[in-house]
Amino acid sequence: MVKKQTNVGVVTGAVFVATFMSAIEGTIVSTAMPTIVGDLHGVALMNWVFSIFLLTSALATPIYGKLADTVGRKLVFLVGLFVFILGSTLSGMSQSMETLIAWRALQGIGAGAIMPVSFTILADIYPVEQRARVMGLNGSAWGIAAVVAPLLGGFIVDQLSWHWIFFINIPIGIITMLLIWFFLNESTQRKPFTMDWAGCLWLSVGLLALMLTFQLLSEGNLGIIWIIVGFLVTIVAFWLFLRREQRTDDPLIPLALFRNRTFVIQNLIAALLSGFIMGFEVYLPTWTQGLLGLLASQAGFAITPSSLMWIVGSFIAGKLLMRRSPNQIVNIALTLVLIGAVTMALLPENTPFWCFFVIAAICGTGFGITITTTTVTVQSQVPVDEVGVATSFNTLSRTLGQTVMFSLFGIIMNVEMARGVAQHPKTTMAMMNQLINPQTAKDLPQALLPTLHGILYQGLHVIFIAGAGLIVISFMVNWLDRKNTQRVTEH
Repeated sequence: MVKKQTNVGVVTGAVFVATFMSAIEGTIVSTAMPTIVGDLHGVALMNWVFSIFLLTSALATPIYGKLADTVGRKLVFLVGLFVFILGSTLSGMSQSMETLIAWRALQGIGAGAIMPVSFTILADIYPVEQRARVMGLNGSAWGIAAVVAPLLGGFIVDQLSWHWIFFINIPIGIITMLLIWFFLNESTQRKPFTMDWAGCLWLSVGLLALMLTFQLLSEGNLGIIWIIVGFLVTIVAFWLFLRREQRTDDPLIPLALFRNRTFVIQNLIAALLSGFIMGFEVYLPTWTQGLLGLLASQAGFAITPSSLMWIVGSFIAGKLLMRRSPNQIVNIALTLVLIGAVTMALLPENTPFWCFFVIAAICGTGFGITITTTTVTVQSQVPVDEVGVATSFNTLSRTLGQTVMFSLFGIIMNVEMARGVAQHPKTTMAMMNQLINPQTAKDLPQALLPTLHGILYQGLHVIFIAGAGLIVISFMVNWLDRKNTQRVTEH
């Protein structure tokens, strides 16, 4: 679908910048949130500034994937970038928390195109032996963004204003659009199609109900009745979506894809591992802040080796894909992640900071190999005219894995801390919240610090045990594809 005149280097750079811009926007807002809340006076709505971005991004992803296969990658990518820039501009101009949330929703709709379509473009312009390395480099933008976001966000807020964490996307986004416009030469043969709007509706309702239920569940804002209602709506919507896809001539997500065992297994592994990655990236810094007393800017560096080794892992995946089957490669990668997960589950409370660098490096290598392998394998399992749909579904699987597991990890942490507080009458949940922030932890009674540390350690301990369990389940899922010894090849 891409002509030879395409400037591969320039397009790759533009795709990386777009991915990084989207990735950092999901996290940089957290650094500026105290200032935003102080300015717009909306502390009760604070979490929705994050959640709505993830929700709308996930809802838009499968639609963009379908469009990328029918009207072309270039046009869809440019439209996604334009919507993202427009959402960023309006977010920066917001004068109330309600309008900020609304424009963040628009920004998320644009972001929903960037990751899946960027991977689809890379699949078009690189042969399979190089694709894994480049996709790993592009995927590492998310890890790099997690480290850079607090530093960049703090600098922008201190030197300019919180509005500029959104406005900075405007020049970067426009330059990226121009690079894609002039240097990505696509020979798209547009297929006549009718957008499956009924399928879009039911899939969106199902995803929205599922993600909202888990989001509110993790915040402790739902009673049992609403939880049941949320899951019932999810089940009914997905059933109606499947029924629609079976009857339409041009489905949003062809159900034939799910008859391919390797396709299903690789996506499921990507979802499970992405859930573990979310817990790793959130709770490892929580350990270094809450138990070691490091500042947020320092604690974030605990996961830096994972971002760097993610790139190394993607290069390793590129080599292995030419020699071994995806099943064998994933087993190797999951073994590395399991070593890191079990080590974290067994670490004592007073573990020195440098140990986390070693663990992060081991896990990051496994992350890079696994995510890159699953993405390339999923793309190789479908015809060329369905690569966009397959890639977007892979992205959606990872997003759902992150959302569901982040909610479950939050529930585990809340339950364990509540249990610990109940066992020690002098402690409160408010104290636990203070402990996690080193700036406020110094105001806690010194005599209670060992007890509070013990409660937090127990919660983190259980979370990392659950994380190790996720990797074990991933091994079991991968075992179901053990008979497939076929190596990844071009379409």
